[in-house]
Amino acid sequence: MKKQINYNYVFLFYDVEERRVNKVFKKCKKYLNHWQKSVFRGPLTNSEILELENELKQLIDKNKDFISIVKIMDFKTIGETILGNIKTNTEDIFL
Repeated sequence: MKKQINYNYVFLFYDVEERRVNKVFKKCKKYLNHWQKSVFRGPLTNSEILELENELKQLIDKNKDFISIVKIMDFKTIGETILGNIKTNTEDIFL
């Protein structure tokens, strides 16, 4: 059985088509603090993370939109969930 990791802080970044921006923005604002343009962050429980992911999946076009949810437990344990389409011309850089 895989061990469940209890993340407690989230960074969320999105790039969605213009007609869905307001819906995605409002859904993110429901759970997280708006930080800058399409960036949100804040503390969430695992169940809140799952709720947010499921609600966002309902809003986006997985072939055209992109959402990255970076989940942090501590400085050693970081996970990422990608919803939608990763653009092929992006670089994989993690600071």
